[in-house]
Formats: sequence, C-alpha cells, structure tokens
Amino acid sequence: MVASTEIRTADGVVRGQRGRRVLRWRSLPYAAPPVGDMRFRAPGPVRPWTGVRDATAFRFASMQHRDGARIGPRQFQPTSEDCLTLNVTAPAQASSTPRPVMVFIHGGGYLMGTSALRLYSGSRLAVRGDVVVVTLNYRLGAFGYVDFGEFATPDRPFESNLGLRDQVAALRWVRRNIAAFGGDPDNVTVFGESAGAHAVLALLATPDAAGLFHRAIAQSPPADWTLSTHDARAFARRCLDALGATTAEAAHALSDASANEIRKAVERTIGTVMREQPGSFPACPVIDGDYLPRDPLAALADGSAHRVPLIIGTCRDEGALFARFADRLPTRPDRLRAALAGSDEEIVSRIFDAYPGFPEAKAAIGAGGDYVFWRPTLTAMEGHSRHAPTYAYRYDFAPRALHLAGVGATHATDLIPVFGAGETPFGRAITAAGGRRGLQAVTRQFQDNWLEFARTGTPLPSWPVYTAARRTTLLIDHPTRLENDPDRAKRLAWRDLHVATPSRRAI
Repeated sequence: MVASTEIRTADGVVRGQRGRRVLRWRSLPYAAPPVGDMRFRAPGPVRPWTGVRDATAFRFASMQHRDGARIGPRQFQPTSEDCLTLNVTAPAQASSTPRPVMVFIHGGGYLMGTSALRLYSGSRLAVRGDVVVVTLNYRLGAFGYVDFGEFATPDRPFESNLGLRDQVAALRWVRRNIAAFGGDPDNVTVFGESAGAHAVLALLATPDAAGLFHRAIAQSPPADWTLSTHDARAFARRCLDALGATTAEAAHALSDASANEIRKAVERTIGTVMREQPGSFPACPVIDGDYLPRDPLAALADGSAHRVPLIIGTCRDEGALFARFADRLPTRPDRLRAALAGSDEEIVSRIFDAYPGFPEAKAAIGAGGDYVFWRPTLTAMEGHSRHAPTYAYRYDFAPRALHLAGVGATHATDLIPVFGAGETPFGRAITAAGGRRGLQAVTRQFQDNWLEFARTGTPLPSWPVYTAARRTTLLIDHPTRLENDPDRAKRLAWRDLHVATPSRRAI
C-alpha cells in the first residue's frame, strides 16, 4: 500500500514528494479557506479540484506575529487566514497492511506555531514505527480562540471554538482520506504538546470528535485553560475596543478590518489581561454549552469525555523556559501571589512551604511552572484514570548544556526525543557538552512507548496504568524508572487549592 506520491483523495488528486526513506505531502486542504464571509465561521467543506494539486511545498501558517512562524534561522513561513491545511508523512516502503496513524497538534499558546517547523516533520517517527504521521495547522489567536458570537447579526454569523472546530475538521479529513496514504482510519492516535496537549484534552470533551481518534497523548497540557461564555464575551468586548469599534459597528469592523489589524488588537488585549491577572490566559476554548458543553477537566472526572486510553505528563522544570525566554507566566513571586489571591491563606502558605527557598527565584520558577502545568495535569490524569486506561509520566532528562543554561528539563524539551531530533544540528548542539548517549536512550524510551501505544492502545508492559491509589508515574530519564506518587508533598499542597481560573473570574 502506497508507493506512489500521486494520491487520489476525496477532493482530488495530490502529488507529493519522495524522500530517501519517506513520502511527504504538504499543505493539503482539509477545509475551505476561512476568508471573506467565512471569517469567524466554522470550517466548511474542501472545494474539490480537477487535475493534480501540487503538495510538495508548505503554503501558509495561521495568522500570527511573524516570529511565531519562524521555521529556521532568518526563515519565516508566510501567514494567512487561508491556513487550514495538513501534512502527511509515510514510510516510502509499501506495506501490505494499513499503518497506525499519529496526528500531531502543535503548541504555541494558541497564539503561535506552525506544522511546517522542521522538528515536526515526523520522518524519523514514521520510519522507526512504521506509522503515518499527520501534522496540521489550525486557526490561532484572534481567528481561532476569541468568541465574537455576541456581535453576530442575521446576515453575519460568528461562531465559537473555531480552532477546536478546525482540529475536528482535520480529524474528519483523516477519517475520509488516510487509507489512500496507507493509514488505518480505525487506529488514530491524536497527540500534542503544550496548547496542542490542551487541544487533545478539549477534543476528549468534544462530542463532535467522537469516533475520530482511538488513543490520546497530552504532553505538558495547561489543562485548565478554558473560559466561560460570560468571560469569553467580556474578553471579546475588550478586543473590539482595542480594534476601535463600537458594539454597533462590530459585525462590520470584524468583517472588513484587515487580518493584521484584528490580530494586533487581540494580541494587545491578551497582553493587558495577562498583566492584570497573572496566571490567566484568555485566548482558549470556550465552554459554550454547545460545541464544547463542559469544561474538559470536569468531563474527564465524570466520565462524559471520550473514554479512550490516554498518556499524559509534564516536564520536571516546566517554568524555566518561560522565566528565561517568555516572561509572562506566574514564575515570579509577585505574579504567583497575584494568581493565588483570594485563595485560602493556609493552603497558599502550604504551597509556598512545599518549594524550599520561596520566594527565591528558583523556587518561584518551580512553583509557577507547576501552577500552570503540573497542578491541572494531575487533575486531568486523576479524573480520566477512573474511566479509561491512563498512563502518567514526567520528563526529567536534560543534557549538561541545558543545565548550564539554567533551564534543565524544561517545557517542550520532550519534543526532541519524541520526534527523534537528537541527531539534528540542534540535538547535537545541546549534547556537545555531554548527554548524547542519555538522549539516545531517552529517545528510544519515548518512541518505543509512544509507538507501541499508537499500535495497540497500551505502552510497553513495563509501564503500568495510573490509579489514584498508587499514582505510578514513569520518570523518563537516563535511566528511566517508575515511582509511586512522585513529589507527594507538593501534590498534597496543591490538592485543596481552588484556583480563580479565567473561567471563574471576570475579565
């Protein structure tokens, strides 16, 4: 199955590119371009074409600041609203049986990122695991995660959760078409990192995604990034103010303003909200009672989420990356105190005591990273483990260069072993001072587990399921080991905290 680069999809014929070990198809449309009257609308069906569509080059990234679409040194992918495309990578060697499919959703805070990033190519994963890898773009920021529904008119509807709807549309495309590329539509694993991991959890709670994937992997999800309809609309009004439009002018302004004008207005508003309310993030999925009827964490806990096997975990030093390079999260003592304002003082005191040295910088960074990532991830894994097989991990490995840089096993460093990037120039650079063998071992550990999970729904037999009784967690390091309830004191310190998350505080 599949030795040719010319493939007939449900919408037309596409021609990809043959590499030494893989076949690649780039920027395949999975929905109609969301432009003109389709701006701020749910994704529409692909428009069929005649002839052969060239799929050998990337087209556009989603609308975002240019730096977010950086794909190499002094290389930036052009951005456009016309961005609803995906990429397919498959082993060049034909197979007599359909291959498992792994669909990756990139991170970037729902504001930035692109599937064209070389790291996400999936070539090494496809060859090593004999799988088909799909990566996708989805609408970001202003165009994917702001709910302008309040300003809809009979002639100009606006819909919510557009980025989430895009991801479902991409999975529907996979369902319809992936067999033509040698993939098995009945064996699809969706996986993502950071905001992409949150998207995975949101998909678990989205009724429209039922049956479109069969296993899920969430790497470092900021698992409570959701807004109530009330707060989403309050945020949308502030975005409209930043655009310089009144409520009466809203439908006209949102339809006629340039994409960059809207993007800049929303990004300014996001920055203001995050400064006013540390720990909040207002551009994210909306609990609209319709497309996303429940908060994903609540759906995981009560079993109304899709009951598919789940791998979920975080990195040991999540906050260090942000403290060093993207200083917006509550990784400083003042911001963390502000994020916890209104919470029980005794509980807050216990949290600070769990990080020796607080409010010193290192302790504050650890606590702030855990607040955003580990704390809600614990809630997600505990909830889902009551209803479906769940496997918990923590990524602890960091070569010497990352320790010297002060970031350690920080956010997103687990992508290097997952995609087998240790032998790239970047991978060789971070192991130049030591740790190459360790990274090779960690890469095998990650990929062996991720690929076995994609094939069968369970990782390697050495990794037991997570339960609330034992909390067995795979600590991925050199060497990798199992531990029951790692960082128990910190977990107990966070346990009773009821955070005033964006879905519970007025924006």
